[in-house]
Amino acid sequence: MSILITSLILLVGIAGAFVINNYYSHYTVEATSSIGDAHNEKRNAPSVERDLKSIIHESQKGVVQLDVESDAGKSVGSGFLYNENGDIVTNAHVVTGAKKITVRTADAQQYEGKLIGIGESTDVAVVRVLDLQGQSPLPVMEDHVADIGDEIIALGSPLGLQNSVTTGIISGLDRDFALDHYTYSGVYQISAPIAPGNSGGPLINKSTGEVMAINSAGTEEGSIGFSIPMKDVYDQLLEWSKHPENLSKKDQEPNTDHDVTPKLNAEDSEYLVKYFYDSLVIGDYVTAYSLLGSEWQKNTPYEKFRKSYIQTIDITINQIKSEPSKEENTMKVTIIIDALERKKDRETKTYVYKCSYTISYENNQLKIISGQTTKIE
Repeated sequence: MSILITSLILLVGIAGAFVINNYYSHYTVEATSSIGDAHNEKRNAPSVERDLKSIIHESQKGVVQLDVESDAGKSVGSGFLYNENGDIVTNAHVVTGAKKITVRTADAQQYEGKLIGIGESTDVAVVRVLDLQGQSPLPVMEDHVADIGDEIIALGSPLGLQNSVTTGIISGLDRDFALDHYTYSGVYQISAPIAPGNSGGPLINKSTGEVMAINSAGTEEGSIGFSIPMKDVYDQLLEWSKHPENLSKKDQEPNTDHDVTPKLNAEDSEYLVKYFYDSLVIGDYVTAYSLLGSEWQKNTPYEKFRKSYIQTIDITINQIKSEPSKEENTMKVTIIIDALERKKDRETKTYVYKCSYTISYENNQLKIISGQTTKIE
């Protein structure tokens, strides 16, 4: 009898287990232990903060210098690309009364800009550059609210020094004041210095690389600046981009007139070479390669170009000078650098090089036409 009862219990248990397993087999069971959750936590964790140099270099690609001509004379301001239509955000006071707006990009190219929207009491404006249509804009924090202590990067062209960088923090919120005939309401106070020429440039969130505000005003002391939050003006910017003002039918067509080549100067030539080295140091070989002339690219495939710099860790510019070349509208730039390079045995060594580059326009684009490098013992 005991054997019969035991067998009966086992049969009931097996049948019960089968029923329970069949009933719950379609359910997904989530682990609750820390070990079980580890994989999902890693997969869904926020992205690691990007390297500061990488954020600055990538942001600079979307930052421009605005050379403005008006009845009051010539002035310099900053701006940044915020959409794929070629639309540049800047301050209204930068482009007020503009008769001609020349936009200089990070790779030293020049384009004509057209004002398509400008605030009367709010110090913001939008300039359209049709030649920049399709270019990648800077990512924008459309509704972000900053906190005091947030680390920031201010980009622009203070005193005409293109693509200069200052860093700091959000040091105050909701600042209100009037300047000229513009009303600043609820703006950010920042510790990053703002100088003439910075106006209109982006204020970048140091952690994410996104634009959180527009640098707009500074103080004579130089240690306090004010930036207009993107959340307060973004809808107005979109409206101007959607319904542009002051554009004729001709203005809405990309410029195909490449007969007029800008006059080359030493400043632009040296800037291009410096930008070339900045791209190499950050490992952005695609951008560096794009700055080379067609003949150089033809004789040096991209992979060969990249391989020749892949072991370069850092570059320090010691001397740079430029002088007009024998050819018209061409400059020769000579530069001496210290290059920290990785050797085959994984050790590093610093080498000194003297480099000479020929800078000129090719199809109306400023390029490094040729170059020669000599190692200095």
